[in-house]
Amino acid sequence: MISDETINQIREFIAERDWRQFHTPGNMAKSISIEAGELLECFQWSDEARDGDWEHVHEELADVMIYCIQMADVIGVNLDEIIQSKMAKNAAKYPVEQSKGSSAKAR
Repeated sequence: MISDETINQIREFIAERDWRQFHTPGNMAKSISIEAGELLECFQWSDEARDGDWEHVHEELADVMIYCIQMADVIGVNLDEIIQSKMAKNAAKYPVEQSKGSSAKAR
């Protein structure tokens, strides 16, 4: 998982540049979407990284994660808590006995 050291490094980076003023929930959501689009672009027309450039994939994935961490910070939620809560809902929605080996959407 993401260490407190990494989260603090992100916070420090933002604080040093006085960027928190720009980090509204809306701006963070937009930035996540933009970076996710850039990550998706790495796989345009293929299920493999474009030109085998996995380093670029890693950088775009990191950008998505950094913005997700920033958004959680801005709205004051604990990432572990919200992920565990969502995983419990997913487990109820997709029970193993009905979902194992199937990509079908739950009804």
